[in-house]
Parts: sequence; C-alpha cells; structure tokens
Amino acid sequence: MARFKITREELEDIRRQRLTQCDNPHLADVVERNIGTILDLRAQVEDQKTIQDKAADWITAFSGSMLFLYAHAVWFLVWIAINLGWVPGVRAFDPFPFGLLTMIVSLEAIFLSTFVLISQNRMGVLSDQRADLDLQINLLAEYEITRILRLVDAMAQKMGIDGTPDPELEELKLMTAPDLLTHEIHTKEQVAKNLEKLARHGSLND
Repeated sequence: MARFKITREELEDIRRQRLTQCDNPHLADVVERNIGTILDLRAQVEDQKTIQDKAADWITAFSGSMLFLYAHAVWFLVWIAINLGWVPGVRAFDPFPFGLLTMIVSLEAIFLSTFVLISQNRMGVLSDQRADLDLQINLLAEYEITRILRLVDAMAQKMGIDGTPDPELEELKLMTAPDLLTHEIHTKEQVAKNLEKLARHGSLND
C-alpha cells in the first residue's frame, strides 16, 4: 500500500483551504471567509508558541481551574489532619503552625504568579497587535467612507440634485486626523480631572 508524505507547508495549505471553504448556505461567503481567516490567524499564533509558552499557558489555565482548587483543599485538609494527630498511626512531620506547609505554599505562589505574568505579558503583546490591526482597519474604513461621501456629493451636484445645505455633511467630508483626535481626547480628560479636583477641594473647604 502506497504511503504519501505530506509536508508541513502542505498541511497548512489544506487547513487554510478548509477554514476558508464556503459551504454554509445561511451565511454570506465573505462572512465564512472572514471566520476562516480569524481561525487561521489564531492557529498561526498557537503554532508560534514555544515550549515555555505552552507550559506557562497550561500551568496558568490549570491553576485557575476548579480541579486545582479541589486538589489543594484535599491536600491542606490531609496535611493538617496528619500533623494535628487526627490520623491514627501516622506520625506528625510538620507540627502546628505548619512551617513546612507555609514555605511550600509560599514558593508555589511565587512560581504560579510568575507563570501568570508570563502568560499575561504574551497576551498583552497579542492584544496590542490586534488593537493596531483594529485601528488600521478603522482608519481604512473611515477613509473609504469619506471618499464615498465625497463621490456621492459630487454625483448629486453633477446631476443637478439640489439639497438643503448641511454643515454637518461638510464636516463629515473632511478627513479624520487620528493625532488630533487623540490630543483632543487627552485634553478633555485633563479638563475633566481638573474640574473634579476643583469640585473636591470646594466640597472640602465647605
């Protein structure tokens, strides 16, 4: 029986084709392609994980599960019961106040918090990348909408369609400057904070 070897690149192509395949009659093809693209991007992120990243993610996921909670509850109950002499025939090895247990739990907390921070840092990088992608798409969509608005307005003028002058429409036809928007948001936030401080000081003086 003949056996065929499939390379990793061929497997990636097969997976990508399967994800972008449009076979749901209840959804538009573009929606299905977008879903496939999103899933493919997630799969690429998973493939780029190192062994350390996968270990950190697994430990973080397990430490946040109910199984982790139940295991520790049983562990603490058994440990305390043994060292308080509640289990006949078993000699206490960590008497009250359970110094060894305290040290073990403290070390565990240090390592777990480190693994959680590693996972959070990696997720933060992914979140920044997705935020940049969202910003690029939003800016592109705003640019396209502005161009369409100008085109429709020019078509209306050429066809002799008279409309009521709309100052807001003229403002919408202007290109949006992200840097000016960011500066305006920052300015408004500073003004709001200053007003809040003045109101707080005024109430204290009263």
